[in-house]
Order: sequence, then C-alpha cells, then structure tokens
Amino acid sequence: ENRTGCVLSSSSEFPEGFFTPQERKDGGIVIYFIIILYMFLAVSIVCDDYFLPSLEIISECLGLSQDVAGATFMAAGSSAPELVTAFLGVFVTKGDIGISTILGSAIYNLLGISAACGLFSSVVSRLSCWPLFRDCLAYTISVAAVLATISDNRVYWYESASLLLIYGCYILVLSFDIKINQYFMKKFSPCCTCFTKATEENAEQQPLVGEREESGPLIHQQSRTDSGIFQDEVDYSQLSTSLHGLDELSEDHPSVFTMPEADMKRILWVLSLPIITVLYLTIPDCRRQFWRNWFMVTFLISAAWISAITYVLVWMVTIAGETLGIPESVMGLTLLAAGTSVPDTVASVLVAQKGNGDMAMSNIVGSNVFDMLCLGIPWFIKTAFINTSGPIEVNSSGLTYTAISLICSVVFILLAIHLNGWKIDKKLGAISLVLYLVFTTLSILYELGIIGNNPTRVCGN
Repeated sequence: ENRTGCVLSSSSEFPEGFFTPQERKDGGIVIYFIIILYMFLAVSIVCDDYFLPSLEIISECLGLSQDVAGATFMAAGSSAPELVTAFLGVFVTKGDIGISTILGSAIYNLLGISAACGLFSSVVSRLSCWPLFRDCLAYTISVAAVLATISDNRVYWYESASLLLIYGCYILVLSFDIKINQYFMKKFSPCCTCFTKATEENAEQQPLVGEREESGPLIHQQSRTDSGIFQDEVDYSQLSTSLHGLDELSEDHPSVFTMPEADMKRILWVLSLPIITVLYLTIPDCRRQFWRNWFMVTFLISAAWISAITYVLVWMVTIAGETLGIPESVMGLTLLAAGTSVPDTVASVLVAQKGNGDMAMSNIVGSNVFDMLCLGIPWFIKTAFINTSGPIEVNSSGLTYTAISLICSVVFILLAIHLNGWKIDKKLGAISLVLYLVFTTLSILYELGIIGNNPTRVCGN
C-alpha cells in the first residue's frame, strides 16, 4: 500500500508502449499522436451512430425529458470509462485517489465541456433553471460526501454505502422530477425571474436528437403523470413522432457504408472505414427497423466500446506526455482529465449542436455525480465483501484546496450561465474557457508547490 505520500506514475497503470523511450524520442511519438487522433474519431463515430440513437429510443420508451435522460442514461454511458478506471484502481493497481484525478476531471467536465459546447455549437440553446440547479446541488452534496469519506485517509463499508445511498436519492428525485419542478416553480417564481421564464417556456420541449423544427409538435412536460417520468398516450405519440423522425427513418436509414457527398467528409469516412466496419459487425444499429428492439444491447455494447477506446486514448496520451517531459501533476490536470472525459465532451457537443442545452448540461453535471458513484461501487464491494477485516487506505492530501476548487467551479458556472441569460452560446463558451484556464493554472501551481505547501511528487522521483 502507498503510505509514502507520493502519487504513482500514470504510466504504471498501463502496459508498456510498443517503442522504447529512445525510439519514441527519435520519431516514434508521431505514431502515438496518430493513434490519439484516430481514437478521437472512433469515439465520435460510436457516440453519433450508436450511443445517442440508443439513448433516444430509451428516452422515448420511458418518456424521459431531455434533462433527466442526460443526467441518467447519458451520464452513465459516457462515464463508463471512469467506472472501469475506478475498479482498476481499487482491485488491480491499488493506487491512491490522487488530487489530480479528482480535481482535473471534475473541473474539466464542468468548465471545459461547457466551453466546448458553447464554442463548437452553431445553435444557441436555451437552458431551464430547475434542471441545472437540481444537478449542481446533487453534485455539491456528492462532492462533500466523498471529501468527508476520505478526510481520515480511510474508507469504511458504511461510508461507501452512504455514497450509493446519496446517488439512489438523486435517482429518486429524478423519478419525481416534474412534480418537484412544479412545486419549485410555484414557490419561487415570484422572487426569481429565471423560474418565471422557465414556467413560461416549460410547455415546450425540444426533441432529444435531430434538427429542431419550428412547426414541429410541442411536448407538454406537465402532462406526465404518476412519478413524473411517464407521459400520457397523446404526448407519448407526439414524442415518438418528434424524436429524430424514427417512425419515418427506421426503414430507410442510410447504411453506415454510404459514402458522404462532401469532400472532407469523404476523406474522414475513408480513414474511419476500419472502425466503422468493426462497429457495424459488433453493435446492432437500432436506427434500422430490424434492430430497433435491440436498443438496450446497442446502449450497453456502445458504452463498452467507449470504455475500450478511451482506455487506449488515455494510454497513448500518458506515454506521449511522458515522452515530451510533461510533469505528472500537469498531465493529471490537463491531458488525462480531458482524455478520460472525451465521451462526455463528444456526446455533450453533439446534443448541444442540435439545440438540446438542458440535455448537454445535465450530462455534464450528471457525469460528475455519477463519478462519485464510480468511487462508491468498488469501495463498497471491496470493504463489504472482499476485504471485510479493515478499511481501504487512501491519500487525501490537498483536501481543503480540492473542496474549495470544486465548490467554486460550480458557483462560477451557475453565475456565468445566469449572467448570460440562461443560454448556451459562444459567449458562455468563451467565459467557461477562461474560467477553466484560471482554475487549471491555479491547480497546477498548487500541485507543483509554487503556491500552498503541498507539492505532489511521483513515487520513485
């Protein structure tokens, strides 16, 4: 067990590369960068062709609103790599939870992906007040619970169970989301303008995937009955009609082997043909009528592919960073944080480009809440069933700075969205990018020991 106060090198979590350090410095590093770019292309294909269409049908069958779908299924699927990494960390490498991993990933998810959604989307998306407030509150509570759990450098079974309980309560709140939403609207609309605007706009809901049409049917969220998730038959039929036109496109959906017309897209299509073929042979395409009822299989297999692709991506980024001499703490806060969050980034940007701002933001914050669950599951399994004799030893150095940074990032993104008129556009993207650069710079300076008194060193260095 690691009791020396140092952080294990990221490369110790992966197999050795196919080149020696000298061969990489002599030009082999180019191969790693080619693989990194190809993995980016692969994860975008999985998300666009399989993951998001399966999510769309799941949401259609359950009658989920776009924010609830983003905070649950979309967050869980796109955060699958973090769950795999957490299991590896607890059961295989037995490494500590470094401040770099928690801080870097959380701040990148919140600020970095928000910046990407604003800057790379040509559509201005309106945001609802309640979903963002709900998810940010749940995230703040989950962060406080994790920090309280590791504050004594030990994790007991009842502490890890409490993390699972908190996530269960979050899912329960989502189940009754509409009724809770209506209560808050009535309670706070007189004193909060954003709730008033949300009440007025709540009668309209955008389709989950696909281009918005001004003449399209309106979905009334308030018509959902029972727990608040399910809709009545009239609105359900409207929802199924509006969702990507699946009732019209199921039979005629073009094959993934259809060559695009634009020249640039043709080049990318030819380059990505190997991965398109592999995915076609291993994942049922639920956009086609024959595989439509296999949407859960599509969702699970695409999530598994996302995990595998992200593993290779982070592996390549880690070796490339070491070859270029980038400090370990800087790697954890920048390249590795962005690498593990590639599925979240791609999925959020894709839905933001369709004008589904609530779904994109709920995925961003919901993924962070799910990451807390990613820590709780392996901790609970190990302490309750495998090693019941004692707690898990972890490293909680920099706890105070971690707590302040995470809470401040939530406050700042909420403030930025409020001042921007509750919409995702390029202005919000630029603000989020500046905030992300400021937080990351301060975090790097803290880990390098330039500010504060907690320099992080790599074991063996």
